[in-house]
Amino acid sequence: MTRSPFFPSFESLPNAIPIFPLAGAVVMPGVQLPLNIFEPRYLNMVQDALANDHIIGMIQPVRDTDEEAVHLQRVGSAGRITSYSESNDGRIIMVLTGVCRFGVYEEIDKIKGYRRVIADWARFAGDYDEEDVQLTNREGFFEILHNYIGARRLEISWDDLGKLTDGPLINLLCTHLPFEPEEKQALIETIGLDERAELMRGLMNLYVATRQSLGDKPH
Repeated sequence: MTRSPFFPSFESLPNAIPIFPLAGAVVMPGVQLPLNIFEPRYLNMVQDALANDHIIGMIQPVRDTDEEAVHLQRVGSAGRITSYSESNDGRIIMVLTGVCRFGVYEEIDKIKGYRRVIADWARFAGDYDEEDVQLTNREGFFEILHNYIGARRLEISWDDLGKLTDGPLINLLCTHLPFEPEEKQALIETIGLDERAELMRGLMNLYVATRQSLGDKPH
């Protein structure tokens, strides 16, 4: 991806980052994720991030855990706040643009109610170099994607998608297609672009096959 001059270099990514646990929400490098912030602890988090490096880690909670002690997945995706506005009812509407995935080295003390972790970036250093990586079969991938979008009855701009190079394309789909949280987690934990695309093909094919076996009845 073409990085903004405001984005950190890989070497300057922060050691400790605030995290926003949210099921189904990932923000892959170069992709924009709109967020509506209203809980006091996360308003504190955003305000503190804006006063520092603008970096926030999106991480999915582990399902079936106690609401008062939510466990976290071991891999998340960090983004930089690239725009925000304050509403009259006390919310912050912002856009987080993906920077790099991270592993959770350890969780550290909360600040103002929000959670923080020590981020291990090393495993995902390649996120800074994926823009020019090419899929082994782009045409076949688009064929599967067409079938999946049709089965999901989604609206999508095929012209805009077709203009994306392979790295930004796969990252955009990882972030915004309606995969299950566990499926999104598997995608962001898959390091290489081609391997991630292959996993996505499998998930899309499985969904299409399941809909066909059910007679494509809406659910």
